[in-house]
Amino acid sequence: MKLGELATRLGAELRGDAELEVTGVKGIEEAGPTEITFVANPRYAGLARKTRAAAVLVEPEFQEIAAATLRLKNPYLAFSRALGLFYQQPAYAPGIHPTAVIDPTAEIGEGAHIGAYVVIGPQVRLGAHATLLPHVVLYPGVQAGSHLFAHAHAVVRENCILGDHVTLENGAIVGADGFGFAKNEAGHWEKIPQSGPVRLGNRVDVQANACIDRATVGATEIGDGTKVDNLVQVGHGSRVGENTLLCAQTGLAGSSVVGNNVILAGQTGIAGHCTVGDGVILTAQSAVSHDVPPGKTISGSPGFDNRVWLRAVTIFQRLPELLKRLDRVEKKIAAQQSPETARDRNGSLE
Repeated sequence: MKLGELATRLGAELRGDAELEVTGVKGIEEAGPTEITFVANPRYAGLARKTRAAAVLVEPEFQEIAAATLRLKNPYLAFSRALGLFYQQPAYAPGIHPTAVIDPTAEIGEGAHIGAYVVIGPQVRLGAHATLLPHVVLYPGVQAGSHLFAHAHAVVRENCILGDHVTLENGAIVGADGFGFAKNEAGHWEKIPQSGPVRLGNRVDVQANACIDRATVGATEIGDGTKVDNLVQVGHGSRVGENTLLCAQTGLAGSSVVGNNVILAGQTGIAGHCTVGDGVILTAQSAVSHDVPPGKTISGSPGFDNRVWLRAVTIFQRLPELLKRLDRVEKKIAAQQSPETARDRNGSLE
């Protein structure tokens, strides 16, 4: 593809040779003379000056460099779209593999690809242009919108509801039983029935081996555009808003409420029945056991305001030094203080 054509398709301002041939997309340190790359973080500006890439996707005000530049407001998004132009994912033709097991009461929309050993239970309703790869299982009563893409070994449990353009990566489990048990008179844990389904909105992605539990009563809900990363646990009855990111190994205890446009970074945790407001960011390995107002950035475990946490971490690193200084000051004061002066001081305070 010519660089000029690529600029047009991305909606970028080109500064460089429009006739330059581009064959692919790579990172800024790996890209060669026929490949493009991007800079979205000012820290990598120095690498842009040295890159061997044919062109660099940059913001409009980015400095001039030797390589050609494609200038636009969101170079990272443009990089993603450029990848889509050069890398084509495998295509799956419509059809049903002969080993698939489909209940006669299930309704399959047009253009579906049903792979080997897929199991589709009774009363399932599957929208148009679904792709179910080998060993996907849809339990009875599942409802899914159009363009569901379920990778191998994804499972959707009974009566769960999925919107349009939902993607389930390998091993994703939607609607497994929530972790609900009650202790009986004999001191044994009895399982509490988990009667409520999971509801996923439109354009929700659930990554590999993530688990979204069904609810005891009511429903577990994930809003439109939310992305659930690998190994995330969403507890029963939780509600997650729209366009939120739940990053790797994050855990939401039962009945958590998470707002819109929230970012829960890797290995973060939310205690049960807590509410996290819109636009909140929990930095990696943070945990909260209290409600968090909208717009806050929280760090630490237990979590508190990120700015205070940064100062606290700086002080924590200096604690051994501060302790030595305090010990020296106390010894100096003790050496200067005789029993008589100590009595005089005590007397003056009375």
